[in-house]
Amino acid sequence: MPTKDATGPLKGLRVLDLTRVLAGPTCTQMLGDMGAEVIKIERPGAGDDTRGFAPPAMPGTEESAYFVGVNRNKRSVTLDIATPEGQKIIKRLLEDTDILVENFKVGALAKYGLGYEQVHKAFPSIIYCSITGFGQTGPYAPRPGYDALIQAMGGVMSLTGEIEGEPQKVGIPVADVFAGLYGCIGILAALRHRERTGQGQQVDIGMLDTHVAWLANQGMNYLATGENPPRLGNQHPNIVPYQVFPTADGHIVLSVGNDPTFKRFCDAFGISHLLDDERFATNPARVQNRKLVTETLNETMRTRTTADWVEKLEALKIGCGPINTLKQVFADPHVVARGMVIEMDHAAGVPVKVIANPVRLSETPADYRVPPPVLGQHTDEILGDLLGISAREINKLRDKGIV
Repeated sequence: MPTKDATGPLKGLRVLDLTRVLAGPTCTQMLGDMGAEVIKIERPGAGDDTRGFAPPAMPGTEESAYFVGVNRNKRSVTLDIATPEGQKIIKRLLEDTDILVENFKVGALAKYGLGYEQVHKAFPSIIYCSITGFGQTGPYAPRPGYDALIQAMGGVMSLTGEIEGEPQKVGIPVADVFAGLYGCIGILAALRHRERTGQGQQVDIGMLDTHVAWLANQGMNYLATGENPPRLGNQHPNIVPYQVFPTADGHIVLSVGNDPTFKRFCDAFGISHLLDDERFATNPARVQNRKLVTETLNETMRTRTTADWVEKLEALKIGCGPINTLKQVFADPHVVARGMVIEMDHAAGVPVKVIANPVRLSETPADYRVPPPVLGQHTDEILGDLLGISAREINKLRDKGIV
């Protein structure tokens, strides 16, 4: 099998991927990037739902950009796990599987003999990661989970948006992505436990749990005060000025993290007199007088262009940055230098661009060896070479719609 070409720290480990859409595939792609062999099980004739999430499709292919973004380093096998034949094949694959990742509704896989308790009994060393909207327990466990729903229920929408505007979700599906990354972290911890004991276990990831976990300072602000933090638009709840400001030709983010930095800012741009005003002198005072500070600094920030501000503030070691469009992001010289976009040769015969893995390991870097697959691309390879099923039998299974 092609795992011999892997170079990452998870080389030699096999992942059975029973996930679709985003949270689960994010998790399994991360494992694949680290060298694990990932076998993605998809529905015959349909596959992962995100294959149809287009436009846009990747140029020269029929695959959606959405699917391509989270499914590299995986081999696609079409298999109907609702059939006895499909379940038999899955169980054969499990014999040499280290990690199973699934994002079915709670209890759904048990009817196919693939629930955690069933798999753990037969294969006690397997690490079984379940990613669902609300986890395996609790009153909401049976509910389906969706990113926007979790953003709403998890509180971030109440914190996001303009002060007088309506609640806003984040512009990318952060609830899905965080759940996938937390799932990967849990799997890595479970692998370490297995190294010591030989025992597998279930990693139970609920999107609402992970969402609550990354409420971070805002969650702690509530626990400290018992008061719901208000929406502040682009301002920071604990630091001022740390926000978007208008410039002569656009906008900029100014991040002043402490009082010495604020003094340096004031001294450099002719507004040192503000430091004599107790409302500006300390960060707690600036937070309390947020509106006044913002309106006062708006006048100063409008006197220069964004580029001029960036140049001068960077020279003073004061945090700042332009508000880039994605076109500007991917053209940014630092992003380019860090190699955050790579090309992989797709089965359609064209290269496709994908966003690189951001984890930089000095000895075992991310391993980009398998491009995002077309549906069922590796079915014959996996069933034939790995399980020893004959081509004739595979064709029979295909005729019956099982693969």
